Formats: sequence, structure tokens, C-alpha cells
Amino acid sequence: MLTQILMKSSSLFPSLRGRGQGWGFLIVCCSLAATLTSCGGSDDPEPEPTPTPSVTVSLSSQSIAEGAEVDAKSVSELQLTYSVAIKVAATANITLNGTKVTATRMTNNVAGVQIPLSLEEGTDYTLIVPAGSIVASKDASATAPEFKLNFKTKAKAQPVNPDIKATLVNGNDAAQKLYDFMREQYGQKVISSVMANVNWNNEIAESVYKLTKKYPAAVCYDFIHICYSPANWIDYTNITPVKQWSDAGGIVQLMWHFNVPKSEGSTDVTCTPSETTFLAQNVLTSGTWENRWFYDQMDKVVATLLKLQDAGIAATWRPFHEAAGNATAKQQASWTKSWFWWGYDGAETYKKLWTTMFNYFKEKGVKNLIWIWTTQNYNGDAATYNQDTDWYPGDAYVDIVGRDLYGYTAQQNLQEFTEIQATYPTKMIALAECGYGTYDNKRVDFANISDCWNTGARWSHFMVWYQAGQGSTNSMMTDGWWKDAMQCSDVITRDQLPSLK
Repeated sequence: MLTQILMKSSSLFPSLRGRGQGWGFLIVCCSLAATLTSCGGSDDPEPEPTPTPSVTVSLSSQSIAEGAEVDAKSVSELQLTYSVAIKVAATANITLNGTKVTATRMTNNVAGVQIPLSLEEGTDYTLIVPAGSIVASKDASATAPEFKLNFKTKAKAQPVNPDIKATLVNGNDAAQKLYDFMREQYGQKVISSVMANVNWNNEIAESVYKLTKKYPAAVCYDFIHICYSPANWIDYTNITPVKQWSDAGGIVQLMWHFNVPKSEGSTDVTCTPSETTFLAQNVLTSGTWENRWFYDQMDKVVATLLKLQDAGIAATWRPFHEAAGNATAKQQASWTKSWFWWGYDGAETYKKLWTTMFNYFKEKGVKNLIWIWTTQNYNGDAATYNQDTDWYPGDAYVDIVGRDLYGYTAQQNLQEFTEIQATYPTKMIALAECGYGTYDNKRVDFANISDCWNTGARWSHFMVWYQAGQGSTNSMMTDGWWKDAMQCSDVITRDQLPSLK
């Protein structure tokens, strides 16, 4: 086309030809060509314009803020919410510190995406969601811009008391993981627990939740009825209640009111020395009926412990508690005896019972336990009682030292805690049982756990006793006590626990 125009232009300007005016003619032609080109004189088709997306995909919220410090044990994913319904592009290359992670849309939010995070303590992280990784569900041309998040995890907590022993006396990985968590929290927060309503269930924990909207971190189950199991009302071979609690994220605690027959062959059982002919010292003599009963009952308990172990469940274990009873009184009398048969024949026999059980469990392959021994600690009155250190089985057989207190003030809690920690400096100290007390025929409530903590009684955990008909929980604490405990920032509840499996 341009050639034709130039030819016509030549005929239109004859005066420019043959008169030495070729340069002028060329300038005119070039100007004309430029004009025609700028006016779109090409025969080529114009490209289709890029369509404008019908929606805009923008970030509305994120579960981890820029620069945040998070707990590696409790944070397992990042949630992002967008302005419209979205989906994750098949080509998405989302990375966490350079490693690809797979994001999925939330099942309960069409505008949300969840990104799994596998975090380590004390680490800096950068997560990148490249542009185009998130697209609108109804318009694939609408994509979210790049999202970049920098955050870090908290450093591994160090125990307040560095002298606390770091390893268990005999524990597998699951037990050690639970112990490590307890040790990390020791002196920083107290773990909440409640006694089960005996019959292998979680009834009282459910009552606490109904009242406070929070579950205690742990439930303690008692093997008190193992001699009757299996029966239509109690079956320890069925670990379902305990597994359900563990699967929900709770800590499992175990103890044993070790019942014995009131006499050889009797079906009536008891723990009280005055109600039985069962002698602790005879347990250690092969061939005695006491020896046979002792090992028969241990075998039943071991069978259940191994089931729990196979299910990946670790637990604290508190047998033969409150062994000394009143036996450490400085002035001996008819009433200065042990409260339970396992302590009635004295400290040496008692310690042999403990080590016999410990070694038998170990021989049978039980490794999922954290062993708690319960001290009487002057029975709260150093002027009247001696310390019960003679009853202590030894560091090689004990992981944690507990104390059972009822009706104590915050100041009394502090005194007990301080004395016991000084006596056992390498052990965590726990409030193994607590509840109201009865003194001079009057009920005395236990101090609020928040007051105990603030006073300085930094127990590893507290475990509230059961079946007292108090308030709505049927425990030995009032509703007001539970509400104070479960909203206290120093108390660990089940929802605050990391994964311990």
C-alpha cells in the first residue's frame, strides 16, 4: 500500500522530479509513511484484550501475625482467609523455609485455606505463598497476590529448677515426652487434674467442663477395683475410657488403692490394716497366700498397663501412697500407725514392696510410667512428727514426689512445698491429692489454686479428689474454686496441652 501511495505522490508533485529536489521528495514520502503507520494502516489483526477478572482476591485474615513468636508445640497450621471463595491452584508452590508444603481449602470455610506447619522450637521461619497459588473459585483468572510471612517459634523452655533430674527411672519415649513437658512447665505453670469417679470413666472431668467450659489437663484413674475386674460394672481390660481421654489430648494419671482380702479366701477386701489379716511382710515370702495375692493382682494391672502402652499411652503412676500415715509421730501411741496395710509393717518392708513392684513391672516390659511417691512431710507439723525420709524408696525408683493436702491455706501450701523441695531437690513436687478438710467437725475449704501459686507453692500439678458432692462436679472443691482454677493464667487445662504422643 505504501508503494502505491508513493507512486501517486510522485505524479502529484512533478516539479520535484528531475530538478535536483530528490531530498525533498524523500522527506515528503517518509512523513506520509509515518503518518499512515501511526494511523494503524497495517493489515495485521489486532490482539484480543486481556479480560478483566470479575472479582478481586485479597487476604482478609491470617492466624499468625507478621513477626509473631509462637509455640512450636501448640501451633500446627496456618490459616488464611480471603475476600471470596477460593481454591488452591494445582501449580501452587507454597514453601516454608524453602521446603514445599501442601495447602488445602478449609472444609468449613470456602474462603479459607489451611497450611500444615511442622515447627521446631527456637527457629525463624519464612512462609511464601507465590502469586497465583490461590485463585477465585468462580473465576480462575482472579488470583491472590504473593503472601509472605516471617515468624519465629519460642525457645525451648528451661526448667526453673535446673537440678530436676532430666531422665526417667524406667520410661519409654512416650513417658519421657510427657515427663519432659512436665519438667519444662515446672515452676512456670501448674497442670490441672481431677480424680475419676472410680469406675474407669471421665464423668467428673465432663462435669468440670460443663461448669467452666474447660477440661482439666489430666484425669487420674484408680485400680481400686481391679480385684473384681472384669465384671459387668467394672472392666479394666477395656481401656476405651482412658484411650478416649488420651485421644482427646488429655494426660493420663494412674494410682492404686491396693485392696487385699480381709482374710485368706475372703471375697471382702480392704486397704485398712485393722480390717485384714493380710501382712505386708508375708508378701515377700514365696508360698504365702499374701505373696500369691500380691502377684496375681499385679499381673492384672500389668495386663492393662501393657494395653495402654501398646496404644501409645504414657501415664503417671502413684502406688502405695501415704505409706507412713501417723507412724512418724515423735510420741508413739496406739493411734500412731500407718493408715494402709502397705505401710503397717514399717519403712523397710514398705520400701521392699515398692522396689518389688518396680522390678516386676520392669521385668514384664512396662515402660510407660512416671513413678510418683507420696510423702507425709511431717504431717504438716514438724513439732509433732518426724520427716518420713526413711520411707523413701530411693532416687533410682522415683520420678516425682507428691503430697496429699486437705483444707490447707495458701500459706500452708507454701510451707509444704518449700520443705519437700528442699528434702528432694532433684525431684518435681506435686500436689497429688487435694480437697476440703474436716477439722473439729467443721469443714475447711482448700485455698484457691491461684492464691497458692501466687504465694509461691509452685506444684507440678494438682489433682482434686472425687465423690464429695460439692457443687456441680461431685468433687472435693466448690464450683467457685473450679472456676477460679480453670480461668487462672497459671493453670494448664487440656486445650493448652501440646501433642504428647
